[in-house]
Amino acid sequence: MKKNLIFAIFSLSCITNIASATTINTQSALSDQAGYSLGYLLGKNNTEALQGINLDAFIQGLTNAAQNTTPALNEEQMGQVLMTYKKQTEAKEFLELKQQAESNQKLGDSFLQKNMKKSGVITTKTGLQYITLQEGTGISPKSTSTVRLNYEGRLIDGTVFDSSIARQQPVTLQVKDVVTGLAQGLLTMKEGGKSRFFIPAQLGYGTIGAGDTIQPNSTLIFDVELLKVEN
Repeated sequence: MKKNLIFAIFSLSCITNIASATTINTQSALSDQAGYSLGYLLGKNNTEALQGINLDAFIQGLTNAAQNTTPALNEEQMGQVLMTYKKQTEAKEFLELKQQAESNQKLGDSFLQKNMKKSGVITTKTGLQYITLQEGTGISPKSTSTVRLNYEGRLIDGTVFDSSIARQQPVTLQVKDVVTGLAQGLLTMKEGGKSRFFIPAQLGYGTIGAGDTIQPNSTLIFDVELLKVEN
């Protein structure tokens, strides 16, 4: 434990020692390379936490801690500051997400309004839109069915977020496990058929979104080939 603490203090000191260095390369002193490496990895692994932080002040805090000098703020003040900063950051992120969701909702509504007027597009009572690309000849799945299919999911701007087609690897899944709009769409298909589904946000990932690509209130498009109804 003591050795780990000593190494940590040594590592923080390394960061401080190279803060004003102009160039770090493989010819630099080992302590400089180690300090740079630790600083880089620390920053890379904490990118989100360091967003908006004054890095000069961050280095100063590391320096004071590593050299065991009197800090500019006591620990109680630090705790209050970090709590306040966190609240402000969360409030800002919430506002940005809200604005993003509102914008995506408007874009999605406009897209669906235009899309429903296109030839061959069917709009259901729930708001799901679909077009049959190829008629199937087999049986249709039920809500309790397991199906084997190929698919590609994308946003209305064309961004592909998932594709078994690109992977050349069909998937087997239960109808009840996919987003509501896709589940409803699968029930309109028959084995061997291909369809394109236009899924409004409330039948997709809603106001939450999914991952980095599917933002809140995103309208989704799925191309699906139903290969087999397993049961």
